Amino acid sequence: EVQLVESGGGLVRPGGSLRLACVASGFTFDDYAIGWFRQAPGKEREGISSTGLNDGSTVYADSVRGRFTISVDNAKNTVYLQMNAMKPEDAAVYYCAADQLLTVAAAIARSGAIKSHAFRSWGQGTQVTVSS
Repeated sequence: EVQLVESGGGLVRPGGSLRLACVASGFTFDDYAIGWFRQAPGKEREGISSTGLNDGSTVYADSVRGRFTISVDNAKNTVYLQMNAMKPEDAAVYYCAADQLLTVAAAIARSGAIKSHAFRSWGQGTQVTVSS
């Protein structure tokens, strides 16, 4: 059974940084991709970044490109989302999600975006608040 556990959320001031972690288990790491999503109250879930767990591929939404960085620690089965230069509009519940790399890559290639329907396994989410 695929399990994903996010951590690292909290309160940060505008311009500050935060690092989220997603610990994954229950699947063959090499064959999978992890995506990070966020959802603010009253808004649709937004895919913000995705990475293949063993091929180095990364994708970013325009809203976070240049500020957020996704990375993988295979030894710890963990995917990180480093968030810098944070803005109030970054406040949301952040989720990590997983599915097979080929499925995720094909979905991104078709749509040009990181779509939630491409991921079948989800973590419980972690709250990020950006406020002074």
